[in-house]
Amino acid sequence: MTDGPTFFDIHPISLHRQGEELCGDQVKVLRAPDRTIVVLSDGLGSGVKANILARLTSEIILTMIRANAALQDVIETVVGTLPSCKVRRIAYATFIVIEIRHNTGQFKVINFDSPNAIFLKRGRLQSLEHRTEYVQGKVLSIAEGVLDRGDFLGIISDGMLYAGMPNLYNFGWGWDGIARYLEGVAHTQRDSAEDIVKHTMAHAQELYGQQVGDDATLVGVLARQAHRLMIFTGPPVDPATDATHVESLLNFTGRRVLCGGTTGNIVAKHLGKDIELELDTVRPDVPPIGKLPGVDLLTEGILTLAKTLALLQECRGQVERLPEDRNGAVLLARELLEADSIFFLAGERVNAFYQNPLLPRSVSIRRSVLTQIVELLNNYHKEVKVTWC
Repeated sequence: MTDGPTFFDIHPISLHRQGEELCGDQVKVLRAPDRTIVVLSDGLGSGVKANILARLTSEIILTMIRANAALQDVIETVVGTLPSCKVRRIAYATFIVIEIRHNTGQFKVINFDSPNAIFLKRGRLQSLEHRTEYVQGKVLSIAEGVLDRGDFLGIISDGMLYAGMPNLYNFGWGWDGIARYLEGVAHTQRDSAEDIVKHTMAHAQELYGQQVGDDATLVGVLARQAHRLMIFTGPPVDPATDATHVESLLNFTGRRVLCGGTTGNIVAKHLGKDIELELDTVRPDVPPIGKLPGVDLLTEGILTLAKTLALLQECRGQVERLPEDRNGAVLLARELLEADSIFFLAGERVNAFYQNPLLPRSVSIRRSVLTQIVELLNNYHKEVKVTWC
């Protein structure tokens, strides 16, 4: 068994300018099958106006990319349409775009009036060579490199540079200070982009004295081993395919979860083993979990899925906000949030207890709940694939 593919772990954190409800920085992430695109846009000024400008800029970029427009065409369109402030003679919004190719780890950074990207190669700060291109009469800075496992790439808005000084007319933390701090953090917090970014942004807030003087954003990209998860839920329509799907689960490289009593029995029968219930995990609204060799978690089906959906909505994608209680729904939600790539094997055999057999499968309770879970996970930047069987 291999340790799986490299995953490009992305985590953004923004600090609002003191007194503003909205942040003038916007981050958008698009994960496609062959590449990942990250956009950080910084609107001129702060508050509502800056937020709108940054949001429009980032949305235009990602909308065109989703429509399969060439990246060069996207940049030309955005740069050509961005207005400039007549008084300050600067663009109403700046942006920086990262494109990462999944199969090679090659990345390109396209920068329009933003601070340079920060690249840590095996935990050490490494300079990126930049070339200049002119688009619609405006200057773009282009840098390229390769993200190998353990490497970190960070992009920042200019509010990060001013941390540590009482106003924006003095030099603050500065690019070198941020880069060196990230280098130190990356030596001790290597497990996730979230850890690196959280530590760095907490320090930025300290430097600002908790009175943030400008919108400040850090987006971290960490190349690491992928955390993969497969969930087999619901019996397949054709019982003759049961063994095939069980083998898919048992041969999967990553964590394995069963969700559903009938599904658990199918796998148990295939293994020639009995399911052992953990009765101390039963709750008024969540049935108990079970134990089965070769499976990391075994839960009940519909009731647990529905409760898991509610937990995912309540925690807003933050695993630390899940309840401490050890029950099937909490454990399943934790598995989902700690995974990067999630594969669902979803059987559509009708359970008469939960479903009117006269209704089509497309309106089944399981499909409805699972569809909502997948939508949430996509919003939390997870790679999700569902195979209905």
